[in-house]
Amino acid sequence: MKKSQTSLRKQQHIKIALQKDVSYKSKTAGFENFEFKHNALPEIDASEVTTETKFLGKELRFPLIIGSMTGGYAEAKRINKYLAEICAEKKLALGVGSQRQALEDTQFHSSFSIVREVSHDIPVFGNIGATELLVPNAIDSILRLVELIKADGFAIHLNPLQEFLQPEGKTNFRGVLKALEKLVQLLPVPIIVKEIGAGISSSVATSLASIGVHYIDVAGAGGTSWAGIEILRTKFSSKRIQQSRINAFWDWGIPTVIALEEVATIKKMQGYSYRIIASGGIQSGIDMAKAFALGADYVSVARPILKILIENGKKELLQLLEQWEYEFRGVMFLTGSRTLEQLQHQHLYRKSK
Repeated sequence: MKKSQTSLRKQQHIKIALQKDVSYKSKTAGFENFEFKHNALPEIDASEVTTETKFLGKELRFPLIIGSMTGGYAEAKRINKYLAEICAEKKLALGVGSQRQALEDTQFHSSFSIVREVSHDIPVFGNIGATELLVPNAIDSILRLVELIKADGFAIHLNPLQEFLQPEGKTNFRGVLKALEKLVQLLPVPIIVKEIGAGISSSVATSLASIGVHYIDVAGAGGTSWAGIEILRTKFSSKRIQQSRINAFWDWGIPTVIALEEVATIKKMQGYSYRIIASGGIQSGIDMAKAFALGADYVSVARPILKILIENGKKELLQLLEQWEYEFRGVMFLTGSRTLEQLQHQHLYRKSK
């Protein structure tokens, strides 16, 4: 069976993300600008540190989500199987890539459903782009996607920058907020709203909180540039876009630290109940801990996980995750934080330039 354009696009995205340098060129996530205050008298035993939490109603041993990456083409089944196995072993959460292709035909349904076949007990969430909420019968379609992977939650990704740069992009975002509100009311699982690398601002967080969104993933700039991926992908398209036009947007976006600070401040000041996921440019367990001190409830990582898995295998990826957990727990001990909540109240200071 011939691949759909959606399947080809998903395959191109992964190929470019793995083979090309798609990092931000002149912008970082911002974590390197902060340090913890060392506590020389923590008054706890390191063995007392606990990193357990709940996400989408299920237990996590460590507050890490392997973020939405892929699905919808043949090779994605193997990738998602390995990711699900690792999440099951480490008791982490997992998001699947955009499920738009699964609405077009059933050819690659197994590339999504495999995650639940090998990971029954971990939190798993589905995913689709915001403009898909504007098509007829969108709620029914999303319910099918939830059922496909027995999802515990569902993510809607906001990607106006990506759609703007794609030759085949959908740039009509008029009505998305209203459609999101309807989805929050009718879908039987919690809704996650996420950017994909350009960040969530305080005003957008306020709009999302006002309609009852349960989780906000700030997905800030400084890690993978999805604008960069789309810029590189134009060479595969028959609808060429003048490169000099779109190159200007490679570094567009709100750095992760700024987005996280804004979204956390709005939550605290207004008393909103949404939970915050930090993603975008997180490179270590220490970065994870800094994200918590800036207001995050969870951390999500995608491309660095994928690169290690594909280039070095599951064993190397498990070692990386263990290193991050070691660093994260180390920060908790060295700041006197027994719990994640106590870590969230630790003070970060800006490094002098």
